[in-house]
Amino acid sequence: METRRPTIESAEEILGGYFPVLDHGFVSLIDYMGSDESIEQAARVSYGFGTRKTSATRGLIRYLRRHRHTTPSEMVELKFHCAMPMFIARQWIRHRTASVNEYSGRYSLMPLLFYRPDYEQFAVQSEANRQGREGQPAPPSIYEEAVRRWDDLREAAADTYGWLVGEEVARELARIDLPLSTYTQWYWKIDLHNLFHFLSLRADPHAQWEIRAYAEVMAGMLKRVAPLSYEAWLDYEFCGSHMSHGEMEVLRELLEAEETSVSVRPESGPLTLQDLKAHGLSAREARELLAKLRPADRPDFDLDLSAMRSAEEFETRMRQAVPGDFE
Repeated sequence: METRRPTIESAEEILGGYFPVLDHGFVSLIDYMGSDESIEQAARVSYGFGTRKTSATRGLIRYLRRHRHTTPSEMVELKFHCAMPMFIARQWIRHRTASVNEYSGRYSLMPLLFYRPDYEQFAVQSEANRQGREGQPAPPSIYEEAVRRWDDLREAAADTYGWLVGEEVARELARIDLPLSTYTQWYWKIDLHNLFHFLSLRADPHAQWEIRAYAEVMAGMLKRVAPLSYEAWLDYEFCGSHMSHGEMEVLRELLEAEETSVSVRPESGPLTLQDLKAHGLSAREARELLAKLRPADRPDFDLDLSAMRSAEEFETRMRQAVPGDFE
């Protein structure tokens, strides 16, 4: 039967396809409801009909995003199927504005798949960032020893889990010593407005690398569902910056805005950190302002369609990782 719901050709192309993330994880767009036009319809509900020109739709969506009118974006929803290490799932679940149904280790056997960071992502604790790692890998000898210890620990945990299940110990107890590197999976449904918030935090370069890998794939999927909204989010939020009162005062000291023009104040010169502090900015705020004003790359988050795999391929991998034949 021909559907009457809005469909997007670029989204249909990837619907139900699975994109690998990390060593055993994946993200799949399972379903979506609505499009850029749905946002326009919701915003123009008083008029009864939306505009008919793409340019007008784009202008409205950008206006809404620019001025933080977010309710119309809640009319679009996306549903994902994701597999990730448990420690990433614990970060992810802090975004409480989604509907989540996670794989149950009480009901089903856990696939014994464990995340192992590549050497390039294995680093020591950052001295400047209490919750992050340094940008350069740790010495190879430390990585080799870490891998050896991980393998020993995971082999023991997997062996114990398999033994407990084989002895018919309740699955809810058998799982309790599986490490946080064990992969879990869930269905995750969220509206577009709250997905933007998730992506703004988790695709950011300051986010943990592993969850960024998931966010970047999801951003590529969103780009196919609602490209005009994606463009506005990239311009006004992800690649844009909000300015505090103190930061605006700094800019006003440098620039003189007239009704129809902006010019550089002739008496203004380079501002030092002390000048910035005089406007009420802390040392950290001053550094953040300077970072906002430096040139930055604009990501595109395009999906690599050659990486897309079938659901059956990942299902087979998961089944093969289940211990024994206890089902």
